[in-house]
Amino acid sequence: MDLFVPPLKQPLSTRMRPTSIDQFIGQEHLMGEGKMIRRILESKVLSSLIFYGPASSGKTTLAFVMAKELHIPFEQINAVLDGVKDLRLIVEKAEKRRHLSGEQTLLFVDEIHRWNRSQQDALLPHIESGLLVLIGATTENPYYSLVSPLLSRCQLFELYALDVDHVKHALNLAIKDEDRGFGTWSIVVQEEALDHWASFANGDIRNALNALEMAILSTPKSEDGTVYIDRRVAEESIQKRQRRYDRTGDQHYHYASAFIKSLRGSDVDASLYWMAAMLEGGEDPMFIFRRLLIFASEDIGLAEPYLITVVESNVRAFEQCGMPEGLYFLSHACIHCALAPKSNSTKSIFKVLKHIQQHGVGEVPDALKDRTANRLKSTYEQKENPSEDYLYPHDFPNHWVEAEYLPKNLTNRTFYEPGSEGREANYWERIQQIKRKIDS
Repeated sequence: MDLFVPPLKQPLSTRMRPTSIDQFIGQEHLMGEGKMIRRILESKVLSSLIFYGPASSGKTTLAFVMAKELHIPFEQINAVLDGVKDLRLIVEKAEKRRHLSGEQTLLFVDEIHRWNRSQQDALLPHIESGLLVLIGATTENPYYSLVSPLLSRCQLFELYALDVDHVKHALNLAIKDEDRGFGTWSIVVQEEALDHWASFANGDIRNALNALEMAILSTPKSEDGTVYIDRRVAEESIQKRQRRYDRTGDQHYHYASAFIKSLRGSDVDASLYWMAAMLEGGEDPMFIFRRLLIFASEDIGLAEPYLITVVESNVRAFEQCGMPEGLYFLSHACIHCALAPKSNSTKSIFKVLKHIQQHGVGEVPDALKDRTANRLKSTYEQKENPSEDYLYPHDFPNHWVEAEYLPKNLTNRTFYEPGSEGREANYWERIQQIKRKIDS
């Protein structure tokens, strides 16, 4: 079996890393003609920046490209591994460099959100003095993960996930590039193979290039010296789809939001889709069940008051059976919540709480006060017990009698607004019956 030998020891993904602005793939909203990052590079004037976006969107690569284009000394720190001690060493080097040549130093801090407040604050005096120009990269929302003084000294740029066309473009470049890729070799790659890599890489060019390299180096040459790559080989070289989902990052909240809003909109297919996306991304199924329990009361409520017990039963069944059978219980609860009639009348409690917080709690009507406590007081004061005026509803027809239960200053005040869907229509009708009796 005649196999190719790689021309260089470096992986293909490393060799194909862009070294100039023209080689950079994606982020056209920043890198296109007349766009901000391109204008920064063309003007040769760089200020501190924060790159915010999902993993594999090109944040690190863009920092390298900018340093290369601007011919500025480059230092790198990974916030997961390095701390203030490592920063001090870089500051010392930067001070010597500025003393000798007057040059600034570009400091790239990868995963800058991993630094705590004091570590982030340690950057501030060096940015302020102009000793360092910072480029920070984060997958977390910078407004939550970075301190305000640092954000105020940096321009914020959001990078987007790369799409299938970006990945295919990178694959074709690697196949054709004679200096860094396989352009000097005889290789034929079926379009279906490229589509498979681009789809399964899910925006991660590095992963796609690694799969391409594995496929080429592990496939024997044909008699004419050509390596033929079809979909089967592509499938063997990348068997697990890359995930963008992060259980602790923005995607967690975006997917959960899409899930709840799809349920609220009674779109059962979208509800199942976003739930499956969270599960595929490694989400804890109990997080999803907790959201469904809340939804069953917040958004379905009295329109289907027993649905919360259905969700709770599915939770217990899941705990007893586990995965993968537990998917049935998740699906059961999800479908039921999506298609059930909707009502948000349980939010009435927040209206009442707001009123009490603003106006305080009114006096309990005399007839509603505890009869025993009032008896002791009335005996001591030799007065009539006001609680004796309480009218017991079960002593009257239809188990109802007209009475005032709210404080005097809230007579006829309405907090609960019943919905008209599902079972709650019965409650609405009950209220109308009571009102008709009061009016008559």
